[in-house]
Amino acid sequence: MTEIPATMFAALQRHEGYSGTAEGPAIADAADYLDAAEIPVPTPGKGQVLIRLRTASVNPSDLHFIKGEYGQPRIKGNPAGFEGCGDVVAAGEGAEGLVGQRVAFVVALGCSGAWAEYATTDAINCIPLRPDISDDDGSAQIVNPLTAMAMVDIARQDGESFVVSAATSQLGKLMVSLGKDLGLKPIALVRRAEAVQPLKDMGAAEVVVTTDEDAVQQFAKISAALKPRVFLDAVSDQFSEQVFAAMPNKARWISYGKLSSELPKLTMMGQLIFQSKRIEGFWLTSWMMSTPPADQMRVVGEVQARFADGRWKTDVSVHLPLRDVVSGLADALKKTDGKVIITP
Repeated sequence: MTEIPATMFAALQRHEGYSGTAEGPAIADAADYLDAAEIPVPTPGKGQVLIRLRTASVNPSDLHFIKGEYGQPRIKGNPAGFEGCGDVVAAGEGAEGLVGQRVAFVVALGCSGAWAEYATTDAINCIPLRPDISDDDGSAQIVNPLTAMAMVDIARQDGESFVVSAATSQLGKLMVSLGKDLGLKPIALVRRAEAVQPLKDMGAAEVVVTTDEDAVQQFAKISAALKPRVFLDAVSDQFSEQVFAAMPNKARWISYGKLSSELPKLTMMGQLIFQSKRIEGFWLTSWMMSTPPADQMRVVGEVQARFADGRWKTDVSVHLPLRDVVSGLADALKKTDGKVIITP
């Protein structure tokens, strides 16, 4: 029997509800949004589990959330953090079967978050991990990989080419490599010229540097040749709108993030009428709620297989101790070559 302490260290939300801002996920000082504190270890309710943390990943959605810009309201005094990896040490009624297992997990609304020594979530939000999956990969096993699988599956139903923005992000790289494996032709959008060759090596058919003066013209030529009809977009700025405008009939602009604080303006409204174009959003939570369990388990199995055999990996820029999150998160996020992983 694992001994569970009475208290734990956690990074707590400083604010309640929504902020009404749309600044994007950048933060100058995590202390504006988080407090470090020692609080009681939470008790799992019916259908829930208590997880002792091994690692937690930092995603843009976490940063939007602590700033009050996410689609769920903040709970003041509740630990932050959506996703992690850890050991199930206790369970409420109906979830006892997970006790003793190492799992990847996402935190359900209202549960105690992952940026703490212990977290709670619904048992249904846990995925038992294969022993050959590392803790770092385990902490980034759900949000990015399942989103990549789901969105590339959407893309391949509309042709052999698709567009990916923020392609040097962890999720962007997963989608590019998956597209290549499926025989598709990903078109990657990046901000830096030095990212072009690594992404082509990874499987991108074309790479456009969005900071080039003629980037829109470059993309328009590529679009005319490859005819991508799905744009998987994490940036959602004015350049995104220009990309969408240069895509062919029946193109779909699927926004799944807001990395840019710029608010785009629609300049080609007629395309929505006469070219049957669509603008829509993607949220992994909705996909998980609407996808049959058997299909979810098939996707989960494929994700773990890709991490286990090395086709996918989590690029880590910083391992940040939990007790340094409030003071050190902003600086850790400045290293753009990988993901920040929080450790107890």
